[in-house]
Amino acid sequence: MNMSNNMPDMAGIEPVRFGLDDKFKFKCHKGVKCFTKCCRGININLTPYDIIRLKNRLQLSSEEFLAIYTEPQLLEKTDLPIVTLKLMDDEEKSCPFIRDDGCIIYEDRPTTCRYYPLGVASLSHKEGADDKDFYFFVHEPHCLGFEEEKVWTIREWRKNQGVDIHDETNAGWTDLLVRKRSFPKNVMLTEQSKKMFFLVSYNIDKFREFVFESSFLERYDIEKETLEKIKKDEVALLEFGIKWLKWLMFKDGDFSIKEEKKSD
Repeated sequence: MNMSNNMPDMAGIEPVRFGLDDKFKFKCHKGVKCFTKCCRGININLTPYDIIRLKNRLQLSSEEFLAIYTEPQLLEKTDLPIVTLKLMDDEEKSCPFIRDDGCIIYEDRPTTCRYYPLGVASLSHKEGADDKDFYFFVHEPHCLGFEEEKVWTIREWRKNQGVDIHDETNAGWTDLLVRKRSFPKNVMLTEQSKKMFFLVSYNIDKFREFVFESSFLERYDIEKETLEKIKKDEVALLEFGIKWLKWLMFKDGDFSIKEEKKSD
């Protein structure tokens, strides 16, 4: 397929789906007049891996980061709690990490920022179902990056922006959201399940305390090797927590309950 047929029509009103090998022109740099405008007047949902990267970059605990930099929201059609980045109280509602010369936490920027000007959607709640994902363009009127001559495939853009590690780490969590969204409205989660969802997703420090300092390990039979790993590795702890949430929310997977607790 030649590039003219494979290039998206940026002026189109109807949303168009693109695949990994579709091409587009885009480049963002300090030389474009709109530099940093996409970082103002925004709405950024933060993923669990975003929180880990950002709170460690800023040398804050999860609770400190949540209190200073986020606002709680309910995700549409899921009734699940999520957090968004709290914007500055200036005229432009700027990201707290943006300056005129760029982003001060660029190496640890959130997943949404890495994707821009792309968006991604999934039609499946099965992990690893790459063929069910598709991409679309966020074409804001102020953005002049599309006028640059640099050509990418979507696959190349993902690699260049370091998206893969974010998507891989968040895959199980994203699956939870998509699965819950597919449920009928009358199928509700308990308040306790929603609290646990928030704890695992966003407050990894408190979730570690919950696992190791509550009665959690008295109830669940967790392998010693797993315990040693999640005690040291926050990403491993997050992935463990997401597997537990799947079991808790959907009874998907296998969490072994100790014999003496089965009758509780």
